Amino acid sequence: MTTLSPPNATALDKALEAATARLLDIDTHLRAIWSPTDCPASHLPWLAWALSLDGWDSNWPATLKRERIRRAIAIARRKGTAESVRDVVKSFGGNVAIREWWQMEPRGNPYTFDLLITLSAAAGMPVTASFVDAVINEVRRTKPVRSHFTFTQGLSADAKIGLRAVARPAIYHRLTATVIRATTAALVDDAGAVLVDDMGRMVTTHINVT
Repeated sequence: MTTLSPPNATALDKALEAATARLLDIDTHLRAIWSPTDCPASHLPWLAWALSLDGWDSNWPATLKRERIRRAIAIARRKGTAESVRDVVKSFGGNVAIREWWQMEPRGNPYTFDLLITLSAAAGMPVTASFVDAVINEVRRTKPVRSHFTFTQGLSADAKIGLRAVARPAIYHRLTATVIRATTAALVDDAGAVLVDDMGRMVTTHINVT
């Protein structure tokens, strides 16, 4: 063993050097641990904590956990902006269209905005009421503090398959389900998709969040 101890090192010094030298032989794979793609699944919660990720659920599938971690730094850098809200929704595998109060016709109340969010099971997580609640909570943490928003959830399905939806109004006090005609380009997500059922109608769930 190569030694860095001086010639006059004591037996205790040499023993300590021999004991600590074993630590250098441990294979740590530091690059993999800090990578959202390569990090072992068992270490993902620690990586999320190191990146100060606010929301975390151990029941999320690994694909969703990795995507949330992958976008954590970008979200933190732009926190309090419309772009950070978009990043939050995309980290959950969804698309979003944002319309701020000054873009409304007529103009809305100052410091308010509308969200049209399309969620799917693409990230490996079924779109349950608790999953939607997690998305709303993350948007609330990321949005500008002074702003309030109205949340609209779009439900989409293949036109060849009938659309079925179950509303759980107990989750929110001001939850209403409506069916409206998809006749305006304002009601599209970032991907440009209009959400319609096999009857050519858009199914949405409106939630006023304060």
